Amino acid sequence: MLMPRRVKRRKQHRGRMKGKALRGNKVTYGQFGLQALEPCWITANQIEASRIAINRYFRRGGTVWIKIFPDKPVSKKPAETRMGKGKGAPEYWVAVVKPGRVLFEVAGVTEKQAREALRLASHKLPCKVRFIESEREFTEEEIAKYAEVQVLDIPDELLTDEELAEQAGEAEVDSAAQEDAEAAEEQTEV
Repeated sequence: MLMPRRVKRRKQHRGRMKGKALRGNKVTYGQFGLQALEPCWITANQIEASRIAINRYFRRGGTVWIKIFPDKPVSKKPAETRMGKGKGAPEYWVAVVKPGRVLFEVAGVTEKQAREALRLASHKLPCKVRFIESEREFTEEEIAKYAEVQVLDIPDELLTDEELAEQAGEAEVDSAAQEDAEAAEEQTEV
């Protein structure tokens, strides 16, 4: 779960969420993003649930950036406690989000995949959000770098079981010949 390692003070005032986000309101790293449309507190658990939803949809491809961090402690008094006796202990951490703030960014996937993954993530969040795209164009190399998918050579025609067995047999013969050559080199060195 996300939380600061060290804090100057254990407890904070609740504060107010006035105005729009002046920073962090554009897609900077990825191709696509999820932008908040209303002010809210997003807890560390909600951020983690959204991240898991995105990664689960992408399986292995794609890259995700989390653009918010829960740095505000929210305190809570124990259950069945009378009023007074001071402020409660910190219970969980939240990220204060203003309208316009980009919450998540993704790259290395198609727009259709990004839309669906971010839609799934939006169901885990307490505020309205929208899908946005980066203003800059991405090159094929950048997309491939973020995709983390190996490109495999796929033959034009599918091989039969016999042909696969022949190729496997040739590979075994090649490895045996290589081992014999290595053994001969070792004997000549001695």
